Amino acid sequence: MAILFIRIWAYLFLRQKLKRQIEMTTNMSIKIKNRHRLKARDIRELKNDLKKIFDEVFFDEKSSIETGDLDGKNIIFVDGEPCFMTYENKIVFTLHGLNKYKPKKNFVIVDMGAVKFVTNGADVMAPGIVDADRDISEGDQVWICDEKHHKPLAIGIALIRGEDMISKSQGKVINTIHYVGDELWNYVAKSL
Repeated sequence: MAILFIRIWAYLFLRQKLKRQIEMTTNMSIKIKNRHRLKARDIRELKNDLKKIFDEVFFDEKSSIETGDLDGKNIIFVDGEPCFMTYENKIVFTLHGLNKYKPKKNFVIVDMGAVKFVTNGADVMAPGIVDADRDISEGDQVWICDEKHHKPLAIGIALIRGEDMISKSQGKVINTIHYVGDELWNYVAKSL
């Protein structure tokens, strides 16, 4: 009986110690490098690019816009908050930016069965899609939300048109690039 108690105690002790080491490693590896303020000309270009994509303006001339590097991802900060990032030379929202600005375009709604896969970084498959913005084109950025709460779960790149996402019954339709629980999400959760 004493041996069993010691084994259980040792298991719990080592498990907690390993958990602390993982948390320390995660906290130390997340750093923004080369963070600097954008010039007025670059801010105008950013606003114009966002207006072309979403037909909306998400910040004004007085906003402080900075950029920085997080593990190879270029992050764009609006008033100190990481709201956008670049992916293959395209401006895309971060999940924090989606929650802040709530765009009306480029949405994809997935069923509740797909949520656990999407929040683990899986690409979105056609059978999990309930609805999508019909104006989505191949290569557009999209934001994925669940059907019950409509909360953003991930950001991705559309592999097919929005109309086809709804009608297609199999195959991958969205390449996920940022999701709840990834490094950027964890950085934002710890910094805000």
